[in-house]
Amino acid sequence: MSGHSHYSTIKRKKGATDAKRGVAFSKAAKAITIAARHGGGDPDMNLALRYALLKARECNMPRDNIERAIKKGTGEGGAGQIETLHYEIYAPGGVAIMAEALTDNRNRTSGELRNVIEKGGGTLAQPNAVARLFHRKGVITISAEVAPEDKVMEIALEAGAEDVISAGGVHEVTTQPDAFEAVFKAFELADIKTLTAAVQPVPMITVPLEDVEIAKKVLRLITTLEELEDVNEVYSNLDISEEVMAKLDV
Repeated sequence: MSGHSHYSTIKRKKGATDAKRGVAFSKAAKAITIAARHGGGDPDMNLALRYALLKARECNMPRDNIERAIKKGTGEGGAGQIETLHYEIYAPGGVAIMAEALTDNRNRTSGELRNVIEKGGGTLAQPNAVARLFHRKGVITISAEVAPEDKVMEIALEAGAEDVISAGGVHEVTTQPDAFEAVFKAFELADIKTLTAAVQPVPMITVPLEDVEIAKKVLRLITTLEELEDVNEVYSNLDISEEVMAKLDV
């Protein structure tokens, strides 16, 4: 199985972002609330809620916060209306970015994103101009310290995964959306802890950047978008080699 893992490139930058615990908790709470609103408060019956809870535990979100967020979603906590917004962005160097926001104030969020995009040298794209460059896939990442590549590949293939790529100390498993739950459950049954697990946009083609200054601008824009409290996820078709990464001072 072959391909290119995007996890190590972007996640190396994301670690510093998630250090801001208050923002991380707010993002996790919104994701939990919206998942519970659409699918109920039982994670065994609501796959989206299970994934939102995984992210909440990654940032060590307190149990009380988690329970409040679930109650807001199920109507017990008097939640305001939270909506999901999608933004398509062209970054420097021709890199395509998709940002997903969860917000109770569309105007505030749109204003913040437009400001960040403009300052970062990017532009908002027309609807579907960027989205058409991505397709939805199940993506599961597992630390190489948790399980060896051959074990991950064996479980993934038997459960119906499409691809397994190992790079930068991480195994990245991709699936078709309808096979995602079965593959995720196979790792759960094997007691293999995942780093991330979601059905998300995955680029059909990537944009390699060899110019260090442009690469810095793109990573800075991605990081600034991720730091916005209303932004839940950021995806891109950025591809940076290890040689360029070593020069980025990140």
